[in-house]
Amino acid sequence: MKNSRSPWVTASAPLISEGGRVRRRLIGATAAAGAVSALPGFAIGQAAWPNKPIRIVVNFPPGGLTDNLARQYGEFVGRKLGQPVVIENRAGAGGTIGADVIAKAPADGYNFLVSTSGPLWAGRVLYSRLPYQPDKDFTPITLFPSGALLMAVNAKLPIRNAKEMLAFAKKNETNMGSYSPASWPHMIADTLNGTEGAKFTTIHYKGESPMWPDVASGVVHMAVGSHQAMNVHIERGTVRPIAAVGALRSPRVPELPTFKEQGFTHPVFTLDGWLPFVAPAGVPEEYLAKVNDAVLEGYRTSPKIRQMHESFGIPNGPVDLADARRRWKEESPIWIAMGHKLGIKLD
Repeated sequence: MKNSRSPWVTASAPLISEGGRVRRRLIGATAAAGAVSALPGFAIGQAAWPNKPIRIVVNFPPGGLTDNLARQYGEFVGRKLGQPVVIENRAGAGGTIGADVIAKAPADGYNFLVSTSGPLWAGRVLYSRLPYQPDKDFTPITLFPSGALLMAVNAKLPIRNAKEMLAFAKKNETNMGSYSPASWPHMIADTLNGTEGAKFTTIHYKGESPMWPDVASGVVHMAVGSHQAMNVHIERGTVRPIAAVGALRSPRVPELPTFKEQGFTHPVFTLDGWLPFVAPAGVPEEYLAKVNDAVLEGYRTSPKIRQMHESFGIPNGPVDLADARRRWKEESPIWIAMGHKLGIKLD
C-alpha cells in the first residue's frame, strides 16, 4: 500500500501525538507564508521606497530659475525621503533632449524632470515630430510658479517702457534673447511681430546664464527672464527692466508695471507661467503623493527655499497634486493654441 502521509511529514513523525499535530501545523503555516510572500506585489520582504538615490533631470543649463528650483526643492525632498537627490542637467533642442530622457526612464519613482512648459505643453505643435508624447509619457507632480518674468533692454537703448520698446522694434531690426526655443520670450517676440508689425529676430540660448551678458554688452538688444538671473547687470547699470510679464508685478521690482498695465492685453503677456515637475507615466500614486507632500512642506518650512523665491521675485508657491493636474488640463491647451496661432515651427 502506498504511503498516504503528506510528503511534508517525515517517516519518523508520529501521526497521532499532539506534538506531531502542532509540528505539522507549524510546517504548514511556514509553507503557506512562503507561498504568499512569493506572490507578485506582496509587501513582506520588499524594500521600502525610496532605497537608493533619486535623479531629477533639468533640461536646461545650471544657473537659471529651473535649475535653482530643482536643486533647492530636490535637496529638501531628499532629506525628507531619506535619500540623496542628484540633479542632472541635460540641455539642448529647446529642452526636448532632457524631457525625452525622463519620458523613456523607468516609472519606478527614481526619475523625475523639472522643466518649462515649452517642451511639455507647446512642444507638440512647435515640432513636427517629438520623440515622446507629452500627454501620455508624463504625469505632473506639481507646478512651480515662475513668478513675474521681466523684459529688460540694454541700458544704452532709448527705451524705458513697453510702448517705447514696441516703437523701437517697429522702426529697427531688433533682436530678442530667448532662454530656449518655444519659450515665453520666443512667443512674445512672435506675437509682437504678428500683431504689431515689429521686426524681432529671436536669438535662442541654452538657458538664461549665457543670455544676459550678451544683453549687457549690447550684442542682444533685449530679453525676457528672471530677476535673479539679470540682477547683477541691473546693479551694474548695463541692463534696464521695462515691463513685467504675467498677471502680477515682481516683488523684487514692485514699481515696474506689467505689460497689461501698459496696455498689452494679449494672453502671452497676461498668463501666469509654470515650471512643471513631472514623473514618467506609471509611477505609483503613493510615490507621487509623497514627493508632492515634501515639496509643499519645503515651501512652507524651509527658510532657504523661501529665500530663493524672494530672490527670484516669486510671491507664491507650488501647487498640490490635484491642482497640478487641473491646471495641466486647463491651461496647457491655451499655450498650445498660441503655438498653433503663431505658426512657430522649430524643425
